[in-house]
Amino acid sequence: MTPDIDRQVALETATELLPTQADLEAWVGAVLARHPDTDRHELSVRFVTADESQALNRDYRGKDKPTNVLSFPFEAPPGLPLALLGDLAICHAVVVDEAAEQGKPLAHHYAHMVIHGTLHLLGYDHIDDREAEEMEALERELLAHFAIGDPYAE
Repeated sequence: MTPDIDRQVALETATELLPTQADLEAWVGAVLARHPDTDRHELSVRFVTADESQALNRDYRGKDKPTNVLSFPFEAPPGLPLALLGDLAICHAVVVDEAAEQGKPLAHHYAHMVIHGTLHLLGYDHIDDREAEEMEALERELLAHFAIGDPYAE
């Protein structure tokens, strides 16, 4: 299923470093291809400033700092079948800093963040070790499809 992505940019600089619509569709499409039982394929991906990320993280998670990606799954009311998966808010500054710190190409780290966030929208989590292992294994598999190495390798 082809994802329907509303790509939003809330940045005034460095927009040429952001993933393209085609990048987002490829990465989200790979996640959805592994979940053929879902008919949810619409999402928003918003590239935000550190200030917006921090406000969202504080308001929704109680953590007063910017973070790389926040996922906001959509939960339709019972009996109302909608294709909406949810929203991702990705902080460009944090992703850039993390990619540099980890010595990986920015595009690879963006792919990881989009795949990671999309898996959260589908209900995956990493709160306990078992869930984390399952989610990380799937991330590795999906990233390998794009010739991107293990993001968790040290």
